[in-house]
Amino acid sequence: MRERLPVWLQARCGVEPRTVAAVGVVLVAAVGFAAQQYWSGRPQPVTAPAVVAPVSAPTPSPGAGGNRIVVDVSGKVRDPGVRRLPAGSRVEDALAAAGGVRPGTDTGGLNRARVLVDGEQVLVGAPAPPLPGASGPAAGPLSLGSATVDQLDGLPGVGPVLAQHIVDFRTARGGFRSVEDLRQVNGIGERRFADLRKLVRP
Repeated sequence: MRERLPVWLQARCGVEPRTVAAVGVVLVAAVGFAAQQYWSGRPQPVTAPAVVAPVSAPTPSPGAGGNRIVVDVSGKVRDPGVRRLPAGSRVEDALAAAGGVRPGTDTGGLNRARVLVDGEQVLVGAPAPPLPGASGPAAGPLSLGSATVDQLDGLPGVGPVLAQHIVDFRTARGGFRSVEDLRQVNGIGERRFADLRKLVRP
């Protein structure tokens, strides 16, 4: 071992082979320590922390809690009565809750897709109510103070022209104080007034 070392190292050390071996071990250890320090001190890649999305509160379903409506299902259904349904229910849902429509019932005038509101009544099999302004016999005396031209036109012997005269008279005089004021409307004679007096009110 000693013979393989450089001459200057042999002359300088002047020691036994054990000393040379010890020095070699120290050098190897020093090199290993330096390599370990270099490796641990190298730049390390930094990984950004994962973004955690906030947990949103669950949306209550239409039937949860107090989100319910109360409707009265009556008429030609198998089990009429008051029903509690989830908010947003439709007429079809109310019919199903009442056991369905009785066989042979005409539901042509019933909008099954309509959204229900709290407190309403679903009447099945009843005649549809008349449209506003439709002509035909009134359920009671017609108010001269609020009737429209179309409603007045539905009275016997009153056409669209005379109905407009009645509205113009009402506008000019500020309303009707009594049914007798109808006599003063242009186009209403005694005979026509006699036909109308029981059908109208001030």
